[in-house]
Formats: sequence, structure tokens, C-alpha cells
Amino acid sequence: MQKGFTIWFTGLSGAGKTTLSGLLHHQLQAKGVTNVEVLDGDIVRTHLSKGLGFSKEDRDTNIMRIGWVAHLLAKNRVPNLVSAISPYRVAREEVRAMIEKTVGHGAFVEVFVDCPVEVCEKRDVKGLYAKARKGEIKHFTGIDDPYEPPHRPEVHVKTDEVTPEQGVNMIMAHLKAKGLIG
Repeated sequence: MQKGFTIWFTGLSGAGKTTLSGLLHHQLQAKGVTNVEVLDGDIVRTHLSKGLGFSKEDRDTNIMRIGWVAHLLAKNRVPNLVSAISPYRVAREEVRAMIEKTVGHGAFVEVFVDCPVEVCEKRDVKGLYAKARKGEIKHFTGIDDPYEPPHRPEVHVKTDEVTPEQGVNMIMAHLKAKGLIG
């Protein structure tokens, strides 16, 4: 029987969270885990968190809302992949606690998608970093708002050093080692 779990991708804008999540989704489906849900931070924000801004309080509210949905999915044996900047460590730890309290220890897998801000800026097709540097966007994570990296993520993928496929292989190896997939 399939176990429910949450893979939580956290990192700067442009670090590769959505890329890794998409590739992992396909890999899991190829392995027979066909009921995987994907919760992308940008998409969820437009539906579940419409009207929230980018203050610390609003960002934390957004993360807790995403976490609540992830928790419900995992509790009902639906593996889910969350890609959200989720810049504040405390909010991520609260989501971890909620999921692990209900689903069990190890059901929350934090993946730190680590990439230097300079590389993220080069990857930025939307021009968000440039706008943030000009002051056109306020509270932009990594520019004028902090990002608190995880202290002990289950998987640490340095996307400026490994390919997306290598990163996904690292995550798959963790999932197998922890018995979350066969």
C-alpha cells in the first residue's frame, strides 16, 4: 500500500525547485506511484492564497496553507511535492511538525534546492531579480528579504553543481532508503 509523504522543495527563486519537482513527479509515476500531487508555490498562491502580500506574516500564512493541504494529502496516502520558496525556517518546521504528527516521522522530506543568488539571477527569465534590484519589487527573497536555509535538510541539491537528473536521483535514493517508495 502506498505511503503518504511530502517532499518540500525550498530555495531561492530560480534555484530549480519547479524543475526538480517536475522531474521527480515523472520519475515517481514511472516507478508506479501514480497518485502524486504537485503543489507549486506560484500556482497555489493564485488560488489558495490570493490576496496575500509578501510580508513575513503573509508569507508564513501562505506556507501554512500549503502545508495544511500537503498534510491532508499525505494523511490520506497521497504523496505530494511542494515547491515553494518558503524563506523562513520556523514556518517550514511548523509544517514538518504538522505532517509528522499526523503521518509519522520521516513523512516530511525537506529538499534544499541550493543555488547562489548570482546564478539564480542569470536563470531569471521573468526579470524579477532585475526589478527587485531596481526597487520595483519590494520584499524579494534573496535581495531585500532574507532566506533562511535549512539546518539539516534530508536532501541538499546544489543546482549549480549537479544536473537536474542527478538531483532527482539523490531524492529518489533518499526515498528508497527511507522506505517511502519501493
